Amino acid sequence: MSTEKYIPRLADKYKKEVVPALMKKFGYTSIMQAPKLEKICLNRGVNGAVTDKKLVEVSLDELTLITGQKAVSTLSKKDISNFKLRKAMPIGARVTLRGVKMYEFLDRLVSTALPRVRDFKGVNEKSFDGRGNYTMGITEQIIFPEVDIDKVNKITGMDITFVTTANTNEEAFELLKELGMPFRNAKKD
Repeated sequence: MSTEKYIPRLADKYKKEVVPALMKKFGYTSIMQAPKLEKICLNRGVNGAVTDKKLVEVSLDELTLITGQKAVSTLSKKDISNFKLRKAMPIGARVTLRGVKMYEFLDRLVSTALPRVRDFKGVNEKSFDGRGNYTMGITEQIIFPEVDIDKVNKITGMDITFVTTANTNEEAFELLKELGMPFRNAKKD
Protein backbone atom coordinates (compact mmCIF):
# COMPACT_ATOMS: atom_id res chain seq x y z
CA MET A 1 0.00 0.00 0.00
CA SER A 2 1.45 3.34 -1.03
CA THR A 3 1.51 6.28 1.36
CA GLU A 4 1.26 8.86 -1.44
CA LYS A 5 -1.78 11.10 -1.16
CA TYR A 6 -3.85 11.59 -4.30
CA ILE A 7 -3.51 15.08 -5.80
CA PRO A 8 -5.95 16.07 -8.56
CA ARG A 9 -4.49 17.16 -11.88
CA LEU A 10 -5.80 20.73 -11.58
CA ALA A 11 -4.58 21.11 -7.97
CA ASP A 12 -1.10 20.16 -9.18
CA LYS A 13 -1.40 22.57 -12.13
CA TYR A 14 -2.48 25.34 -9.73
CA LYS A 15 0.66 24.94 -7.60
CA LYS A 16 3.14 24.52 -10.46
CA GLU A 17 1.79 26.80 -13.22
CA VAL A 18 -1.08 29.04 -12.08
CA VAL A 19 0.51 30.54 -8.93
CA PRO A 20 3.75 31.56 -10.71
CA ALA A 21 1.73 33.04 -13.61
CA LEU A 22 -0.48 35.06 -11.23
CA MET A 23 2.55 36.23 -9.22
CA LYS A 24 4.21 37.46 -12.42
CA LYS A 25 1.07 39.19 -13.75
CA PHE A 26 0.02 40.96 -10.52
CA GLY A 27 3.47 41.39 -8.91
CA TYR A 28 2.77 39.44 -5.73
CA THR A 29 5.74 39.10 -3.37
CA SER A 30 4.48 35.92 -1.67
CA ILE A 31 2.70 32.83 -3.01
CA MET A 32 0.14 33.30 -0.25
CA GLN A 33 -1.08 36.48 -1.98
CA ALA A 34 -2.10 34.55 -5.08
CA PRO A 35 -5.87 33.97 -5.20
CA LYS A 36 -7.10 30.42 -4.98
CA LEU A 37 -10.33 28.56 -5.58
CA GLU A 38 -12.11 28.13 -2.25
CA LYS A 39 -15.24 26.19 -3.21
CA ILE A 40 -17.65 25.43 -6.02
CA CYS A 41 -21.38 25.64 -5.26
CA LEU A 42 -23.98 23.99 -7.50
CA ASN A 43 -27.54 25.15 -7.04
CA ARG A 44 -30.73 24.11 -8.76
CA GLY A 45 -34.28 25.32 -8.28
CA VAL A 46 -36.80 22.64 -9.21
CA ASN A 47 -39.75 23.87 -11.26
CA GLY A 48 -42.96 22.12 -10.21
CA ALA A 49 -41.54 20.87 -6.91
CA VAL A 50 -44.65 22.13 -5.07
CA THR A 51 -46.98 19.74 -6.89
CA ASP A 52 -44.59 16.81 -7.41
CA LYS A 53 -42.22 15.86 -4.56
CA LYS A 54 -40.51 13.26 -6.76
CA LEU A 55 -38.90 16.01 -8.89
CA VAL A 56 -36.76 17.17 -5.95
CA GLU A 57 -35.58 13.59 -5.31
CA VAL A 58 -34.66 13.16 -8.99
CA SER A 59 -32.79 16.47 -8.88
CA LEU A 60 -30.92 15.43 -5.72
CA ASP A 61 -29.92 12.12 -7.34
CA GLU A 62 -28.69 13.89 -10.49
CA LEU A 63 -26.58 16.43 -8.59
CA THR A 64 -25.14 13.64 -6.43
CA LEU A 65 -24.26 11.69 -9.59
CA ILE A 66 -22.68 14.71 -11.30
CA THR A 67 -20.57 15.86 -8.34
CA GLY A 68 -19.78 12.62 -6.52
CA GLN A 69 -20.99 14.18 -3.26
CA LYS A 70 -24.42 13.90 -1.65
CA ALA A 71 -26.72 16.79 -2.53
CA VAL A 72 -29.07 18.39 0.00
CA SER A 73 -32.50 19.85 -0.67
CA THR A 74 -33.15 23.55 -0.25
CA LEU A 75 -36.28 24.56 1.63
CA SER A 76 -38.62 27.49 1.02
CA LYS A 77 -38.23 30.36 3.49
CA LYS A 78 -41.80 31.62 3.58
CA ASP A 79 -45.40 30.96 2.55
CA ILE A 80 -46.49 32.26 -0.87
CA SER A 81 -50.15 31.49 -1.45
CA ASN A 82 -50.15 32.34 -5.18
CA PHE A 83 -47.60 29.57 -5.79
CA LYS A 84 -49.25 27.16 -3.29
CA LEU A 85 -45.94 27.27 -1.43
CA ARG A 86 -45.63 26.57 2.29
CA LYS A 87 -42.68 27.39 4.52
CA ALA A 88 -39.98 24.65 4.72
CA MET A 89 -41.12 22.80 1.57
CA PRO A 90 -38.28 21.29 -0.52
CA ILE A 91 -38.00 23.35 -3.71
CA GLY A 92 -34.44 22.80 -4.91
CA ALA A 93 -31.09 21.05 -4.53
CA ARG A 94 -27.56 22.19 -3.82
CA VAL A 95 -24.02 20.89 -3.35
CA THR A 96 -20.88 22.63 -2.08
CA LEU A 97 -17.59 21.12 -3.24
CA ARG A 98 -14.21 21.75 -1.64
CA GLY A 99 -10.73 20.23 -1.89
CA VAL A 100 -10.17 17.16 -4.06
CA LYS A 101 -13.80 16.86 -5.23
CA MET A 102 -13.82 20.54 -6.19
CA TYR A 103 -10.76 20.20 -8.44
CA GLU A 104 -12.06 16.93 -9.92
CA PHE A 105 -15.42 18.54 -10.75
CA LEU A 106 -13.77 21.62 -12.32
CA ASP A 107 -11.55 19.33 -14.41
CA ARG A 108 -14.55 17.34 -15.68
CA LEU A 109 -16.57 20.53 -16.29
CA VAL A 110 -13.86 22.21 -18.35
CA SER A 111 -12.53 19.20 -20.26
CA THR A 112 -15.66 17.13 -20.98
CA ALA A 113 -18.96 18.82 -20.03
CA LEU A 114 -18.64 22.34 -21.48
CA PRO A 115 -17.37 21.17 -24.89
CA ARG A 116 -20.56 19.08 -25.16
CA VAL A 117 -22.76 22.20 -25.05
CA ARG A 118 -24.47 22.85 -28.39
CA ASP A 119 -22.94 25.81 -30.30
CA PHE A 120 -20.43 26.42 -27.50
CA LYS A 121 -18.40 29.59 -27.98
CA GLY A 122 -17.08 29.92 -24.42
CA VAL A 123 -18.52 31.06 -21.11
CA ASN A 124 -19.48 34.69 -20.44
CA GLU A 125 -16.65 36.66 -18.85
CA LYS A 126 -19.00 39.31 -17.42
CA SER A 127 -20.57 37.13 -14.70
CA PHE A 128 -18.26 38.20 -11.87
CA ASP A 129 -19.78 39.75 -8.75
CA GLY A 130 -17.15 42.40 -7.99
CA ARG A 131 -15.62 40.43 -5.11
CA GLY A 132 -13.83 37.76 -7.12
CA ASN A 133 -16.62 35.18 -7.40
CA TYR A 134 -17.92 33.84 -10.71
CA THR A 135 -21.35 32.38 -11.44
CA MET A 136 -22.40 30.62 -14.60
CA GLY A 137 -25.65 28.99 -15.61
CA ILE A 138 -26.03 25.68 -17.39
CA THR A 139 -29.30 25.08 -19.22
CA GLU A 140 -29.09 21.29 -19.66
CA GLN A 141 -27.83 18.72 -17.17
CA ILE A 142 -27.24 16.20 -20.00
CA ILE A 143 -23.90 17.81 -20.89
CA PHE A 144 -22.39 15.84 -18.00
CA PRO A 145 -21.32 12.34 -19.07
CA GLU A 146 -22.46 10.91 -15.71
CA VAL A 147 -26.12 11.61 -16.53
CA ASP A 148 -27.83 8.89 -18.57
CA ILE A 149 -29.88 10.66 -21.25
CA ASP A 150 -32.38 7.78 -21.48
CA LYS A 151 -33.31 8.12 -17.79
CA VAL A 152 -33.82 11.91 -17.91
CA ASN A 153 -37.50 12.82 -18.00
CA LYS A 154 -37.07 16.60 -17.78
CA ILE A 155 -34.23 18.82 -19.01
CA THR A 156 -33.28 21.26 -16.25
CA GLY A 157 -30.36 23.57 -15.65
CA MET A 158 -28.33 24.71 -12.69
CA ASP A 159 -26.17 27.55 -11.43
CA ILE A 160 -22.49 26.95 -10.71
CA THR A 161 -20.67 29.47 -8.50
CA PHE A 162 -16.89 29.54 -8.18
CA VAL A 163 -15.88 31.17 -4.89
CA THR A 164 -12.28 32.45 -4.90
CA THR A 165 -10.08 34.34 -2.47
CA ALA A 166 -9.46 37.01 -5.14
CA ASN A 167 -10.25 40.61 -4.21
CA THR A 168 -11.05 41.85 -7.71
CA ASN A 169 -12.79 40.54 -10.80
CA GLU A 170 -9.57 40.78 -12.79
CA GLU A 171 -7.67 38.51 -10.38
CA ALA A 172 -10.51 35.97 -10.33
CA PHE A 173 -10.74 36.06 -14.15
CA GLU A 174 -7.03 35.35 -14.49
CA LEU A 175 -7.22 32.54 -11.92
CA LEU A 176 -10.12 30.79 -13.67
CA LYS A 177 -8.58 31.38 -17.12
CA GLU A 178 -5.30 29.81 -15.96
CA LEU A 179 -7.24 26.83 -14.53
CA GLY A 180 -8.67 26.25 -18.01
CA MET A 181 -12.07 27.98 -17.94
CA PRO A 182 -12.95 28.65 -21.62
CA PHE A 183 -13.98 32.32 -21.56
CA ARG A 184 -15.39 33.83 -24.77
CA ASN A 185 -13.03 36.74 -25.32
CA ALA A 186 -10.00 35.52 -23.35
CA LYS A 187 -6.83 36.55 -25.06
CA LYS A 188 -3.76 34.42 -24.51
CA ASP A 189 -0.73 36.49 -23.54
